[in-house]
Amino acid sequence: MATVDFEEKNQDGLALSVGRALALANEAPVAHGMDPANALVTITEEPSAERLWRIHYGPRSAANRRGGDLIVLVDREGRAIQRIIRGQ
Repeated sequence: MATVDFEEKNQDGLALSVGRALALANEAPVAHGMDPANALVTITEEPSAERLWRIHYGPRSAANRRGGDLIVLVDREGRAIQRIIRGQ
């Protein structure tokens, strides 16, 4: 496996985009009384013309549990939250 130094990663636009989006999105669960460090976090690209990151915060143990999810849609540049969706 090839090694890549940290400086090379600073040139990776995709990694930086995801990192900025996650840093911005982490404010939303805190504002809604969740601790993002204790959530199961998944990140996907929203299939839309707007090119958004869909960041999902859910309970780590979802078996026999309903609700408590939070989905934050962030623009691709990680500059603005476009929408927050609370689960039931």
